[in-house]
Amino acid sequence: MKKNYLKISIVILVLLVQNISGQSIRKSFDEMSDYEITELVDAFYDLRNGPDLMNDLANFHGQFFNFDNTMDPTRLDLHFNLPDEPEREIFLAWHRRMIFELEQAMQEINPDISLCYWDSSIYQSPNDPLWDESFLGSFDANWGLRRNLGGNGPLPTVTEVSNLMGISDFYQFSNVLERDAVHRGGHVWTGGPMNSPLSPRDPVFFIHHSFVDKIWQEWETIYQSSSFMPTSMLRYDGTYVFDGETLASVDPNDITDARVYGVFYAENGLAQLDNYIVSNTYNPEEVFYYQFNIEAGNNFIVPSGAAARMASLNEINLTPGFEASAGSSFQASIDDQNANLGNRRSLLAKRDNKPYPHSEMLYTEIVWEEGGDLLDDKPIIITAAPNPFTEKITIKLNERKDCVIEVFNMMGMLIKEEAFQNTDTMVIKNLYGLANGFYVIRVTDANGEILVVKRIIKM
Repeated sequence: MKKNYLKISIVILVLLVQNISGQSIRKSFDEMSDYEITELVDAFYDLRNGPDLMNDLANFHGQFFNFDNTMDPTRLDLHFNLPDEPEREIFLAWHRRMIFELEQAMQEINPDISLCYWDSSIYQSPNDPLWDESFLGSFDANWGLRRNLGGNGPLPTVTEVSNLMGISDFYQFSNVLERDAVHRGGHVWTGGPMNSPLSPRDPVFFIHHSFVDKIWQEWETIYQSSSFMPTSMLRYDGTYVFDGETLASVDPNDITDARVYGVFYAENGLAQLDNYIVSNTYNPEEVFYYQFNIEAGNNFIVPSGAAARMASLNEINLTPGFEASAGSSFQASIDDQNANLGNRRSLLAKRDNKPYPHSEMLYTEIVWEEGGDLLDDKPIIITAAPNPFTEKITIKLNERKDCVIEVFNMMGMLIKEEAFQNTDTMVIKNLYGLANGFYVIRVTDANGEILVVKRIIKM
């Protein structure tokens, strides 16, 4: 019999009853409950039954996709500004704000859902559940997308994703991420609008870019050095109006951490919530739902007057550093019947056939210039296993080297360091005592040059 655990359950008396909430944990599509999948799909359909935010975002993305700036140096765009025009670069920040705009609109439909992400380095088959008719499959026919799954180019490898973490310069990281397979692959592999400037017509765009955003969040956690020269962004410059509302101006430097939007990324059965103060800036109640394990601590604070709720089907662990102040509203609960996600609508959304209008931009070829071959002359990690780990980690290189392996916690504190000589296989042992959560492994050679950085999970 499966056991469900609530390690610590705290309920602070509510000062003000809130009926509106917002889900804050994004997880891999394969970790979503059936409830979440159904409601997410319905929300995508609903967004096109009103003012059609999907089409508006797609048209804006297409209109400002990329320009030859030699023709008009003052005209801004969204893509391919690096490496030579950092003063125009907004790629990562703009897409973070854009997918959050869509997620907020979804939460007005059902506040207990969030976007998920598609790790395209792992899930690479047209037969994966992501493409089932009950998930994203129905949009292909109903919206006239004409996808060509797997027909146009490869998806990224796990090594390509891992290698990004070895790039310490933000502009180089952003350029390689944007141009190479980690970002490019999901677009060209899917085909249809995804391989055109109108890519946001396809719901998978937002699920793919959640994965891109997750990678940026992991990189920023390690290096904490993302920086943009612009102080506002196209669409988010205080002048753009959608559905009668003027969108606020956003400085990209203010959103280099996804937690600014209350967004956390879960992985491999663990949602680790830390270094966050519940503010209810975007949602009167912040909801943290994950059907597997939630761990909150390390300066996770619900201050007086704030409202937050955690719900899991399995386990919630409130660790040292978690604080729910007097006068706050906080509830943590285990429920294997989804009773804590009570916003299921009585009627399913109307899943209409609603093809997008024809646009010549669908035939605009995207020139995916390479971001540069990464670390071709360096040994790269081909195995770091198991991940998640419990007691030890084995790391293999593709050639024998003198190396130093460092293990850091997510606060950047060095936890363990070991040196290895003339070997291609390294084993880090005696890891029983580490607390469960995320850690970072960094491998450097004898000259101190970083070979690769990889995030791992202790279970």
